[in-house]
Amino acid sequence: MDNKIQQIRLFDEKAADAAKKHWMSVGKPLYSLGTLEDAIIQIAGIKGTSDFELGKKGLVIMCADNGVVAEGVTQTGQEVTAVVADNFTKNAASVCLMSQVAGADVFPVDVGMAVDVPSVTKAEYKVAYGTKNFAEEPAMTIEQVSQAIQVGIDMVYRLKNEGYEILATGEMGIGNTTTSSAVASVLLDSDVKCMTGKGAGLASDGLKKKIEVIQAAMIKHQPDPENPIDVLAKVGGLDIAGLTGVFLGGAIHGVPIVIDGFISSVAALCAVRISADAKKYMLPSHVSNEPGGQAVLDALKFPPFLTCGMFLGEGSGAVALFPLLDMALRVYREMGTFDEIKIEKYEVLQ
Repeated sequence: MDNKIQQIRLFDEKAADAAKKHWMSVGKPLYSLGTLEDAIIQIAGIKGTSDFELGKKGLVIMCADNGVVAEGVTQTGQEVTAVVADNFTKNAASVCLMSQVAGADVFPVDVGMAVDVPSVTKAEYKVAYGTKNFAEEPAMTIEQVSQAIQVGIDMVYRLKNEGYEILATGEMGIGNTTTSSAVASVLLDSDVKCMTGKGAGLASDGLKKKIEVIQAAMIKHQPDPENPIDVLAKVGGLDIAGLTGVFLGGAIHGVPIVIDGFISSVAALCAVRISADAKKYMLPSHVSNEPGGQAVLDALKFPPFLTCGMFLGEGSGAVALFPLLDMALRVYREMGTFDEIKIEKYEVLQ
């Protein structure tokens, strides 16, 4: 792991400055595309050039099951994970339809589903058949966490070599709002009640049980808030660990990675706690309607581009950002300069 972190690329400040300078010459009111201009500047720094395109786009969906489902913290059983994962390969899931509009290819990864799904499962990516029930024992071993992180890093390497310019993150795993709430509560030193919501439709009694299960696990296992690997091993999930690897992989291989909602942002937080340098390679998308969604983005100091009240998961918020980035990049690359369109250049006024 340490060797991989040492391979994180230096963010190219000169390329970012060149992109910022170009925006100042584009024939429109200065800064008028707001944070979308900042996103283009950031991507220039990631790619090491102010002259870039975002042609091939991908969505990496980490799929895994969570043993804590046995505690009754979800509305549905973990068999749903396999069904939806299979649907990703048939364009039969919500995010697939959204990705078609956004021009993104979908890559589901079985990093830890409880069963094999022939259309998805590849032996080289599968770390385990679900995690343990963290109400009874640690969810994973340290080795399994490291393996899952490596799967994420490897996916970024593979897709970059296939020509993908930008990647979104998604997940599928019944019970993963429970694991995400647990990880976020530890890393942010926050009350479990403030980080935990109803997920995909729990009733009030179910939410109470979910909170109690997380609280008991934290007392039982004592995850170390200064060690994100330890936190993931004790109360996390393989999908979160895999996504942590995707974020680290973006920093290692120079690929911008878009954060999705709550679960994805918890993985982004884990990656930043492993290496602060990884943050410059991440872009937020939306703020999840889950209670901990805003808190995690605040901890990362990422203002969301979208505030739609979404909590679908699967990468749906992340791919929704792609068309906005395409629009901003079209203006950046093709809009005439003040000189070209014969308009007096705007000045920065104090």
